Amino acid sequence: MQHILAIVTVVVVGVMVGVEFAVAAFVNPILDRLPNDGGLAARSDGARVLGKVMPFWYIGSVVLGSVWAASAWGDAEARLVVTATALLVLSVLMSIALLVPINSRVAEWTRESVPADWKRQVGRWDRFHYVRVAVIVAAFVLLVVGLA
Repeated sequence: MQHILAIVTVVVVGVMVGVEFAVAAFVNPILDRLPNDGGLAARSDGARVLGKVMPFWYIGSVVLGSVWAASAWGDAEARLVVTATALLVLSVLMSIALLVPINSRVAEWTRESVPADWKRQVGRWDRFHYVRVAVIVAAFVLLVVGLA
């Protein structure tokens, strides 16, 4: 049963990492290159949609990692899984403290209500997001090594 839990955890975290990496490396840079601030509406919609889904995904990943760590306690992979889960907790704390406040503002923007400094705000969100992606990639690698 522990092996199945480990596989489910790696898959759930891996897909989350893939989504977040794609947002950082491809989606937002493409949106930023659209003419006439065309990416503004897409970023706002993305903030609304992903803002509803990602909290469950992040918390679910922490729960899965915690259950795996508890069930593996005393085994060789436990230290890796505990460290990975701590990194996932860090990513949740980063999200709450740094990214969610900006994301909540972006989700409310329309062409008529966008602030003058909107590009600076989304740039700040992007920089925090790059760090968060690095943290969850590190967690994912540790989970994969723990599974092996």
